[in-house]
Amino acid sequence: MEHVPVLLNEVLRAFEESRLDVFFEGTVGAGGHAKAILEAHPEIRRYLACDRDKSAIEIAKKQLQPWWEKVEWIHGPFAELENYLMHQKIDGFFIDIGVSSMQFDEGSRGFSFRSDAPLDMRMDKESSVTAEELVNELSETELARIFFEYGEEFRSRAAARTIVMARKKRPIRTTFELTAILEPVLRKGKVHFATKVFQALRIAVNDELGQLKKGLTAAIQSLAPNGIVAVISFHSLEDRIVKWMFREDERLEILTKKPIEATREEVKKNPRARSAKLRYARKII
Repeated sequence: MEHVPVLLNEVLRAFEESRLDVFFEGTVGAGGHAKAILEAHPEIRRYLACDRDKSAIEIAKKQLQPWWEKVEWIHGPFAELENYLMHQKIDGFFIDIGVSSMQFDEGSRGFSFRSDAPLDMRMDKESSVTAEELVNELSETELARIFFEYGEEFRSRAAARTIVMARKKRPIRTTFELTAILEPVLRKGKVHFATKVFQALRIAVNDELGQLKKGLTAAIQSLAPNGIVAVISFHSLEDRIVKWMFREDERLEILTKKPIEATREEVKKNPRARSAKLRYARKII
């Protein structure tokens, strides 16, 4: 499936009044947002394109080949921003958080319960912890905590209990095995019953919320005066963190009183945009 960047026009509007000399994108993905930003801002001298997923970077390199002189490729978490910049200030910072459509579509990586694959879920294939390890090694209490805090799954205890009982018989290795174990204890509805548990495991494997807090802190610190920080989130846990970090930082002027969401037209063309929320702010101090 072709990767379609979400809220593209809205992201461009966030930076349209800015002169961008140095720009940092923490989740470059397939390069769709980067291509549009580079086209709209020919003044960009240095574009730092960062991603934890090496395969995404390889795709983005093809997309951004016309700007090869400007783009610097970084394989790693955007939370390590300060190490990449070496104290240089940036005029713009953008992240599109969470798992990409490319990662969902690559069934072998275990992000989706719709494909039978090993329970992996690592955004960076070189990192050590997998979803399989969490499912088979964490205590029932810790699994329940993860499902409740990261997935907002109200039947978290039942889900954790049934996993622990199942793994006593044999290790849980694949997405389909985990889904079959969960089916009898999770409520059915419009959303697939395994959605919240899979989300929680993915967040835990990749430390997504911790990375977001650390990365946003570093980004705000690294912004030049009048620099813009923009974040697209896809679920309430992420959006809540962005909202409160923006509110609590006196150095920022919030430019989005409410999060910007996709239009009906965009959702029709790209259903994955339906849960996307964009917030951005300007550094004034």
